[in-house]
Amino acid sequence: MASPSSPGQGRLSEVTFYFLRLGAIAFGGPAAHLAIMRRELVATRKWVTDAEFMDLVGAANLIPGPNSTEISMHLGARRAGWAGLWLGGFAFILPAVCVVLALAWAYVEYGSTPAGEGIIWGIQPFVLAIVVQAIWGLRRAAVKGWATAAAGAAVVGLGVAGVDPIALIFGAGALLVAKAKLGGPAMRFLLWLRRGGHHAVFFAVPAGYSLGELFLVFLKIGSVLYGSGYVLFAFLEADFVDSRGWLTEQQLVDAIAVGQFTPGPLFSSATFAGYVIDGVPGALVATAGIFLPSFVFVTLTYPLVPWLRRSTWAAPFLDGVNVAALALMAVVTVTLARETLDSAGAMALFAAAALVLVRWSPNTAWLVVVGAGAGLVRAAVT
Repeated sequence: MASPSSPGQGRLSEVTFYFLRLGAIAFGGPAAHLAIMRRELVATRKWVTDAEFMDLVGAANLIPGPNSTEISMHLGARRAGWAGLWLGGFAFILPAVCVVLALAWAYVEYGSTPAGEGIIWGIQPFVLAIVVQAIWGLRRAAVKGWATAAAGAAVVGLGVAGVDPIALIFGAGALLVAKAKLGGPAMRFLLWLRRGGHHAVFFAVPAGYSLGELFLVFLKIGSVLYGSGYVLFAFLEADFVDSRGWLTEQQLVDAIAVGQFTPGPLFSSATFAGYVIDGVPGALVATAGIFLPSFVFVTLTYPLVPWLRRSTWAAPFLDGVNVAALALMAVVTVTLARETLDSAGAMALFAAAALVLVRWSPNTAWLVVVGAGAGLVRAAVT
C-alpha cells in the first residue's frame, strides 16, 4: 500500500461525488456506513480488497474521531491521493451538515424538531440487512485463525456485558501481540480488557460566551473523543450544559437525536448545538472544530498503515484491532435488531431487503429510497 500519489482529475471527481452521495443516504450510524462502503467500494468498485479495507478500519479505530468519516478519508486517499483524503472526508460530512443546519433553523424558529419517524422506520430494516451482509463478507478478512476467532468471541461477550469499546479494541490488539510474541493465551490481557475504561477530564471555565471558545471546546472534543454518539453526549453535557450553561439538557437531547436520525456522521450533532448557541456562525465553528482533528489525524497516520501490516509487532496488533472492530459491529447489529425489528412490518421489510441483497445486489441508494417510501406510506395510513 503506497502513499497517496498525484490523483487524476477523473478519480478526484469520482471520490467527491461518491462521498457526497453516500453522505446523503448513509443512515444508521457508523456500522451502517462501513457496511455501505464495504459493499460499494470493496465488493462492487474494487477500490480496495477486504483485507485492505479491514486494515483501514483498524487504523481508524486507533485514533480519536468519527470512524466512518475517517475511513472515507482513507478510502479517498487510496483512490485519489492527498486531495482525495480531504475532499472525500469533506464530501461525506457536507450533506449531513446541511440537513442538520436546516433542522436546527426550524428548531430555533418553531420550537420543535421534525423527527421523521416514518422514514426512519422504513429505512432501518434495510440498513440492518446491509450491515449483516457486510459482517458476513468481512469475516474471512478479519478472522484469520483460532486466535483471532477467540479474540473476536471475547470482544462480543464483553461488549454485550457493557465493557468500554475502546478498551476492547486496544485490548484485543495487545492480546494478539502477546500471543504472537510470547505464546499462550496471555490471559492477563483478557483481565486487562475487563478493567479497561475510557476516562475524560473536563475543565470548567468561567461563564461567558465567545465564538473562539466555542471553536476551542469542540476542537478539544474532536481531538480526544473515542466511541459513539453516546460518548459525544457525555462530552457535550459536561462542557456545554454543566460547565458553561450554553445549552439546556433538552436542547442537548434534541441535538443528539438530530444526529441520530439524519444521514452521515453522528458528530453532525455539533452543527445543531452550535446553531442553537450562536446561529450560523456557531454552527460553522462547531462543525469545523469537531471534525478538523480527524482530518489531521488521518493525514498523519495514513502513511503508517503499510508499516503496521509489515511490522512483526504491529501486524498482530492490527489483526486484533480488526477482529475487535468486526465483533463490535456485530454487537451493534444485535442492538439495532432488537430496536428495529419490533413489529411484523419491520421484520417483513428486513426479510425483503435480505432477499433483494442476496438475489440482485442493487445499489444501496435504491434500498434507502424504497425503505423511506415504505416508511412514508406507513406514516400516511396510521
